[in-house]
Amino acid sequence: MGKRVVITGMGIVSPIGNNLDDVLEGVTHGKCGIDKITKYDTTDRKVTLAAEVKDFDISKYVEKKDSRKLDLFVQYAIAAATDACHQAGIFEEHDEEVDNRERYGCIMSSGIGGIATTEREYERGMKRGFDMVSPHYIPMTISNMAAGHIAIRFGLHGMASCAVTACASSGNAIGDGFHYIRDGYADVMLVGGSESAITTLSIGGFTSLTALSTVTDKNRASIPFDKDRNGFVMGEGAACLCLEEYEHAKKRGAKILGEIVGYGANCDANHVTAPHPEGKYAAKCMELAIADAAIDTNDIDYINAHGTSTHLNDLGETRAVKTVFKDHAKELVMSSTKSMTGHLLGASAAVEAVITVLSMENNIIPPTINTKELEEELDLDYCLGDKAREGQIRYAMSNSFGFGGHNVSLVFKSVNE
Repeated sequence: MGKRVVITGMGIVSPIGNNLDDVLEGVTHGKCGIDKITKYDTTDRKVTLAAEVKDFDISKYVEKKDSRKLDLFVQYAIAAATDACHQAGIFEEHDEEVDNRERYGCIMSSGIGGIATTEREYERGMKRGFDMVSPHYIPMTISNMAAGHIAIRFGLHGMASCAVTACASSGNAIGDGFHYIRDGYADVMLVGGSESAITTLSIGGFTSLTALSTVTDKNRASIPFDKDRNGFVMGEGAACLCLEEYEHAKKRGAKILGEIVGYGANCDANHVTAPHPEGKYAAKCMELAIADAAIDTNDIDYINAHGTSTHLNDLGETRAVKTVFKDHAKELVMSSTKSMTGHLLGASAAVEAVITVLSMENNIIPPTINTKELEEELDLDYCLGDKAREGQIRYAMSNSFGFGGHNVSLVFKSVNE
């Protein structure tokens, strides 16, 4: 079975809060992080809503002169990773004799990277000539730079990588980091994802794909499983989990927040953007994760769904859950926290992992807010309502599916189990 892998720290920057306490409060009371886009003028644009990060202050983490060289997705990632390390206490007192950072690594993903910087520098190049773009342009935008900056910041000499699998990216980051520790290659891995893609070009591209909701009522924009759903809402932010080998964490007296026990990853190999309509390989992915965890389907109490509020995804995921869990599908609880946070693309799996672990710690089940009337075939318990439900979660699954057919399922075990 390999080594046990526990979670000893978490950090988050999200549309419903920029720290764990605020996010827990937001999830408990069904806070909607969606509102009118403020990052650019949406006049004459079809999409006017997004789930933006509010009141973010990078100066708490990076000096102002240095932050100018960092795209916002990297800033978010540094903030989340720093908070995760602080909670874990892993770098509070560093002793080279004890603390072997050659066995510490980082996998921090992003689906799109620094697209805002690309747009800005393209405009500069058009005006001043392309030899005059910023010398920081390339290292500000490439997707691996969140992982690179975190590794440099904390002196991580182990594997530093970046899984780029669209909306499944940070799910792969977490799962790959989990297996890397479990198989004995590392003691500590900082894993997660970051995204800041609420930009004119990015929103325009997803709009032309007809992937985004075009409604103007923020309370009816991200409505997973609702018969009136018509697309997802773009979100932004980052989340990081400090994964640690159990004995390593125990030896230093770390507080254990939860345990990761299962990881499945596969591909629909079906279509560039559309999921398999029956959720065939999403179902197999869930089965892989459950087998990896060495548990039974009946052990899963809660699923944090990918639940994007798009027609094909919500339907296919529900069909997949029914295929895997059979009669137990009607007994477990499933919800989409994207109803509150919007869809953070490459950061979504990490944000949802943090929310799932917080929920397990605090014996709550996150709600699917603003969903009113379910589509006929979508007949599971999606925890509808405007606040969390009380309930103990022993094992939870979190699903993430991305363009290209990428599927990831993660299984977490509660410390209360």
